[in-house]
Amino acid sequence: MNVVWHGNYVRYFEHARCALLALFDYDYPAMRESGYAWPVVDMRVKYIRPLSYGQEIVIKASIVEWENRLKIDYEIRDAVSGQRLTKGYTIQVAVEIATGEMSYVCPPVLAERLGIAP
Repeated sequence: MNVVWHGNYVRYFEHARCALLALFDYDYPAMRESGYAWPVVDMRVKYIRPLSYGQEIVIKASIVEWENRLKIDYEIRDAVSGQRLTKGYTIQVAVEIATGEMSYVCPPVLAERLGIAP
């Protein structure tokens, strides 16, 4: 069909999210070391135009919420034309690894890594 399978978009978001969090030195290994897991609890993908097989794309990921949960917005654009193809978001929550309890506020380590004063 010469279009990208819809499930691959989740993988694209994951790669962008990992790259973004690595910029703040808070990738998944660092999260685990800080005592928190950050499972995705909600996700939305809005397919605007199909991606073609072999098409070069640019994926932008931005942290838009961090106070009580971690919400990251995504935008996929064609690398040549800049045309927006897909947008979406993921929501993650902090879960203390030791207890399995969800934290209803931003753990201090996330605010610290994001450079946000308490």
